[in-house]
Amino acid sequence: MLKITFMGAGSTVFARNVIGDCMCSPILREAEFALYDIDGQRLQESAEILGAMNETLGSHSKITTFLGVENRKDALRGATFVVNAIQVGLYDPCTIIDFEVPKKYGLRQTIGDTLGIGGIMRALRTIPVMDDFAKDMEEVCPDAWFLNYTNPMAMLSGYMQRYTGVKTVGLCHSVQVCSEGLLKKLDMEDKLEGRKELIAGINHMGWLLEIKDRDGNDLYPEIRRRAKEKNANEKHDDMVRFEYIDKFGYYCTESSEHNSEYNMFYIKSKYPELIDRYNIPLDEYPRRCVNQIEGWAKERDQLRESHQLDHKRSHEYASYIMESIMTDTPYKIGGNVLNTGGLIENLPHDACVEVPCLVDGRGVNPCRVGRLPVQCAAMNMTNINVQLLTIEAAVTKKKEHIYQAAMLDPHTGSELDIDTIIKMVDDLIATHGDWLPKYC
Repeated sequence: MLKITFMGAGSTVFARNVIGDCMCSPILREAEFALYDIDGQRLQESAEILGAMNETLGSHSKITTFLGVENRKDALRGATFVVNAIQVGLYDPCTIIDFEVPKKYGLRQTIGDTLGIGGIMRALRTIPVMDDFAKDMEEVCPDAWFLNYTNPMAMLSGYMQRYTGVKTVGLCHSVQVCSEGLLKKLDMEDKLEGRKELIAGINHMGWLLEIKDRDGNDLYPEIRRRAKEKNANEKHDDMVRFEYIDKFGYYCTESSEHNSEYNMFYIKSKYPELIDRYNIPLDEYPRRCVNQIEGWAKERDQLRESHQLDHKRSHEYASYIMESIMTDTPYKIGGNVLNTGGLIENLPHDACVEVPCLVDGRGVNPCRVGRLPVQCAAMNMTNINVQLLTIEAAVTKKKEHIYQAAMLDPHTGSELDIDTIIKMVDDLIATHGDWLPKYC
């Protein structure tokens, strides 16, 4: 029987989407879904949800649960695919720490899960756990594909690709919704059908390099005109990325609330008016966490009354990748892979890049893109510098590399001086306590 293991199955909403997608697939619906988590209550809730979905969809999946580190190898044993959606430290206490400690030093964030000091700390507490996963996988399912959904995507996937023997691809849903969302926001829905596009860069800052209509006409001139006009005349939720189009020439994959903290331009204590001007939602991720926790509690209670849960297949890549590998049917994704051989020529070979990939029976096969526009590569490099130094800190356990990652982070370095950055990092390490390994 095909076995698909879900690490962090207590991420109930995400487990429902990915495994629900698999249950909608005639190729995958009779698999064993091995659910692993270290939180017994959340694991049980996910098992309840997936059991109800299994019954509602008329699927014939086998659902098994594995609680705690002592059962992790059994969860992984014999798996063909391993989906990773863990959140080490959860919202409380670790996300709260990621936001509240930097605030004491005058550093504000929006999401804090990909870059910035929040992304750095999240990577440092997650990489040791994923390294343990890798050791187990190399022993009990050495041929399995590791499909990573956990952020910070480039740091975690890059670590796995460089320092373990596990076949890893990082997956995000921002690529497949990028151009559709852009065209809808600019009232260009008539250009959706048959459009052709090329997206490449890094996770959460992949660039929409080309977009043409069904007849091969370049849509960018009209996109640039409308985006500039929209930013000049109204407040909306994507003002930072529309500013990218105007100033850098290209749109990028992840939302404006994310991208507002990936650079040195928008969140600046000396220019507080920029927050309102670009409609930037500070402390957005903690708000989402609280709302999601409350929303899930209500949904869980409703489910326990009805015992029914339907599902329509989503745009998440995971189930389609599994189908493609199992059936040797080609499928194209935007995947996060190591820049081996210079898939993107003007980015480092040890960077984790997001490029088109062809999936088939041989697995995930990245496609060469060539050179990015110089300004796009330069923007990516400001993020890659932080990613590589954070990975270096995780490997060497040297505190100096954490300091350097924070110093070179574009938002952190533009707001704080070096001495304050070091004090903040020390404070974060101390406050995290046992959630982090020891650094020298």
